[in-house]
Amino acid sequence: MLVHEAMSTVVLTIGPAHTLRQAAALMSARRVGAAVVYDPDAGGIGILTERDVLDSVGLGQDPDTERAHAHTTTDVVFAAPSWTLEEAARAMAHGGFRHLIVLDRGEPAGIVSVRDIIRCWTPARHRPEAAVTA
Repeated sequence: MLVHEAMSTVVLTIGPAHTLRQAAALMSARRVGAAVVYDPDAGGIGILTERDVLDSVGLGQDPDTERAHAHTTTDVVFAAPSWTLEEAARAMAHGGFRHLIVLDRGEPAGIVSVRDIIRCWTPARHRPEAAVTA
């Protein structure tokens, strides 16, 4: 199976000036664990994950004043839509992260997460047929 078949195509994109609280609220509302941070002044595309927000709060930083740009990973490993899920999983395991931004022709086309890969690799739950009575 390929990345483009597993990835989420609805990508939450935020700016570098969003506070961590704003980013967390948007991520929560969309039920996603990462946001693409677009910052043309700092090199383009980065990623802010739930772990980044958690680490900041754990350090006692104020999520109402901390800005996304200060917590964004900018040395991002990107996936291609044509990668296999094995290639994506290998990149995640090697880099120690759970999300990959998928770029198509240099633009974000989606995000693939460990959860997406597990969902594709795990067979659907078997639903027992309802008993038929005559």
